[in-house]
Amino acid sequence: MRGTIMGRMGRAALDMLYPPSCLLCGTDVAQAGLVCTQCFGRLQPVSQPFCKACAAPQASAALLGPQGLCKACERHHPVWGQARAAFVYGGGTRELILQLKYADRLDNAAYLGARMVAVGADILQPGSLLVPVPVHRWRLLARRYNQAALLARVVARLSGLDHMPDALVRRRPTARLARFSRAARQKEVSQAVGVRASRRDLLAGRQVVLVDDMLTSGATASACARALREAGVQNVHVLVAGVVPARADVDIELSDMNKTRA
Repeated sequence: MRGTIMGRMGRAALDMLYPPSCLLCGTDVAQAGLVCTQCFGRLQPVSQPFCKACAAPQASAALLGPQGLCKACERHHPVWGQARAAFVYGGGTRELILQLKYADRLDNAAYLGARMVAVGADILQPGSLLVPVPVHRWRLLARRYNQAALLARVVARLSGLDHMPDALVRRRPTARLARFSRAARQKEVSQAVGVRASRRDLLAGRQVVLVDDMLTSGATASACARALREAGVQNVHVLVAGVVPARADVDIELSDMNKTRA
């Protein structure tokens, strides 16, 4: 109890010296790790109606079939079971993700992870195991962290679920998917992801929630889900911070990153 009181007093003192600021614009906010009201208006939370398989928001519930799937997912269901996304990628969400991914803004993971827990409550079932999408060791060396693993750790802490940050491994480096077509994306990541040999027995029969920062074409998530299923995982669901609605096969990630740096 004494430690808790002292901790609160310490945080209050720090807030007086260094007032908490908005993650996006830097204006003062009531609590650290939040965005201000104006910046929150630049975010687009994913809400009903959305496709249960690809998490893409829909203009009307009439566009969804009896199983809650969009027309594309009814024709070709993803390798995974269900997907949930906290936000639509764009505006303030784009900035939060790109800053986390490329600019060492690690505090953004706590904000995005908390929203992922809220939207993914129905797939974050007791006994589920959180597994982040891996990055290749050379990219990890350059970036020093895996943003998907940071998000998975936040989701695990808030949901009380176990997470296995090293369950998956990138067998070979893959090119950045800038301006790749959907087919080219799938070819590029095919066989690039595998389950770490020392983790196979621990994964068999488990329910896994695959965690990543973004869901664009689904090529990377599909490669991960296939590897997990081949290792004996019973079901795989997907939970991401941002989803890119169906559009022309253009990788917005790199072009937006360049705009941010300009």
